[in-house]
Amino acid sequence: MKRRARTRHLIELGGLVRKSGLVDLTGDDRAVLYGAFLEIAALLQSQNREQNIALWRSRGSRAFKSETDAP
Repeated sequence: MKRRARTRHLIELGGLVRKSGLVDLTGDDRAVLYGAFLEIAALLQSQNREQNIALWRSRGSRAFKSETDAP
């Protein structure tokens, strides 16, 4: 059961990568995507961690809401 939950979680994360447009914007270049994720990880280790999280959470929440509100 744990493996099934992990698989579902990974599929959902992949869906977010696609939904964000990153797959198309990078030409599905996995090295670019991985580099971008490493950059995000570095930002989360900086002094501005909480600011970045708040900003990204706000943007993500607005995007999810606009999709829900769309006809």
